[in-house]
Amino acid sequence: MRTMLDDETTASTQPTASAPGSFAIDAGGDLAVGPLELEAAAVLAEQTGFDGVLMTETRHDPFVALALAARATRSIRLSTAIAVAFARNPMTTAVLANDLQLVSGGRFVLGLGSQVKPHIERRFSMPWGHPAKRMREYVAALRAIWASWETGGRLDFRGEFYGHTLMSPMFSPGPNPHGNPRITLAAVGTLMTETAGEVADGFLAHSFTTPRYLREVSLPALARGRERADGTRAAGPVEVSLPAFVALGTTDAELDTAIAAVRKQIAFYGSTPAYKGVLELHGWDGLHDGLHALSVKGEWDAMTGLVTDEVLAEFAAVGTPVEVAGQLGERYAGLVQRLSFSTPYAAEPGLWPELLGALR
Repeated sequence: MRTMLDDETTASTQPTASAPGSFAIDAGGDLAVGPLELEAAAVLAEQTGFDGVLMTETRHDPFVALALAARATRSIRLSTAIAVAFARNPMTTAVLANDLQLVSGGRFVLGLGSQVKPHIERRFSMPWGHPAKRMREYVAALRAIWASWETGGRLDFRGEFYGHTLMSPMFSPGPNPHGNPRITLAAVGTLMTETAGEVADGFLAHSFTTPRYLREVSLPALARGRERADGTRAAGPVEVSLPAFVALGTTDAELDTAIAAVRKQIAFYGSTPAYKGVLELHGWDGLHDGLHALSVKGEWDAMTGLVTDEVLAEFAAVGTPVEVAGQLGERYAGLVQRLSFSTPYAAEPGLWPELLGALR
């Protein structure tokens, strides 16, 4: 795998904290593989000792891949991280998530993201506008649909963007014996992060983040959103997940390859206007401008050269499995509860068990 890597009873306005070594660890699905390969990867992840497996919606449908993985595994948590919310209406997503919760025996987590305007309008041919507000309503619609199935009550959801007012008995699957799926939201900016705190069970940080950005921007935004939460979602703290950049290797050649790939990925994200705020927090406004200008020209290789060692060290953990585990624990203990590993290169498979062992 290239990107391998609770019940709550008391309400809180702060995200939960973890102690060193207490991270749950998820394996991320290779963006290049199809559903059958993801199924095999999920089996391997469970055997290796990962706590969960993530499937991102890029070249393949994540729900298909996770349905196969659900049948092939026994205990590992299965999450979309992410499925593109605005590419589907809430009813379609509600049905998919409910079925995966059934197939997996209650192990499914619905991770949603907004994507960006060009993809929603030009790739999916769907409407765009007010993404944070739309996402808040989207999640509310999901919960209203599930509540209708659970209680048999009338479906009567009327919002600004979505309306669901028809649910005949023939089309209702009834209550899910495993309960409704948990919902996590991906976010970078403060408005969407506040929305995650308000309506979701979990928050999925972007790989293009730093410990400082989490402390100073993301977690306070989650707390503000949590203060606005009402009875439409489960009480309790927000679970924070992070797909951390990792440049992993035990030889100079392995590390050189890993570092070059991570620099390239950081450069790509840094060129995106939506992620400019992360660089601005560190005083690197000019880096975004330079990367964006090169990206417009299609000079992707030149962009990598702008990512200095200082920038790399802020975004990524670099070194052997033991060294990387130490860096991740030092950076993220108390900030996140679940870790996965963003590795845009083919890491040596034998390094993953060593990294998991070192983290634990």
